[in-house]
Amino acid sequence: MNQESANFQFEEKIEWQDLGGGVQRQIMGYNDDLMMVKVKFETGAVGAPHTHPHTQTTYVASGVFNFMTDGETKIVRTGDGVYMKPGVLHGCECVEAGVLIDTFSPVREDFL
Repeated sequence: MNQESANFQFEEKIEWQDLGGGVQRQIMGYNDDLMMVKVKFETGAVGAPHTHPHTQTTYVASGVFNFMTDGETKIVRTGDGVYMKPGVLHGCECVEAGVLIDTFSPVREDFL
């Protein structure tokens, strides 16, 4: 294993990375095979449409988002989830400020 997080992640000890445009992220637990990332959005912030070779699942911890994946667009809210296949175009717009919990397999090395 080349990379691995600490066993515990405490929010107050992890810096938020400012991605601009009202979006911030915290890198949580990871190893070479899996990564969890917390992403905070202000109302109106956009996760620009993009692709990557990773499998991704997203859990809406809070807020409301207009989410697009694989040519389909839906409103998702607190408690909902989204699955993104590898290589598929996806993105979102924040309708009501909130937090997404993203998981990736394998690890997003570009985030570290």
